[in-house]
Amino acid sequence: MKKSALLLIDMMNHMEFEGGEDLLKNTIPMVDRLKKLKDRAKGEGLPVIYVNDNFDHWQDNTDAVIEECMNSKGKPVVEKIVPEDDDYFIIKPKHSGFYGTQLDILLKQLDVERVIIAGVATDICVLFTANDAHMREYEICVPEDCSAAESQEAHDSAMRIIKQSLNADIQPAEKLALGE
Repeated sequence: MKKSALLLIDMMNHMEFEGGEDLLKNTIPMVDRLKKLKDRAKGEGLPVIYVNDNFDHWQDNTDAVIEECMNSKGKPVVEKIVPEDDDYFIIKPKHSGFYGTQLDILLKQLDVERVIIAGVATDICVLFTANDAHMREYEICVPEDCSAAESQEAHDSAMRIIKQSLNADIQPAEKLALGE
């Protein structure tokens, strides 16, 4: 099996935006599954890479992003999935985790050929990151039960695109083979 990495998209999230209440409502039920996936990945030696929005705070660093989110509506999610010291953390300026970031360089240095993408929002940042991973010829997994959108319809629609157009494995996290 190809060497994999787990990408957690926008999980340090304050949810303080239009639609944030709906996104939070749909994220809370999946965060425990995502935490189990993260724990499994770490147990198998996979790198865990948080790829997170900067919320237009161009001078923030990782600690500042996490602190802001721990003092916001998003706290119930953030406190369950906060990065650990050995996790990677990349701040992104736009929707895709690849756009304007060092993500592709890091993945290449780690010899990663397969990315497991999870997080929020399925129909925006998860989809755009999966698309850019596809364009860079990574094998893609997006466990359908480890991401969320503002509505179930938006989530389901994005998952159809991810499966059909990007040829991604979207099986539930517990069925996903992680291995290297």
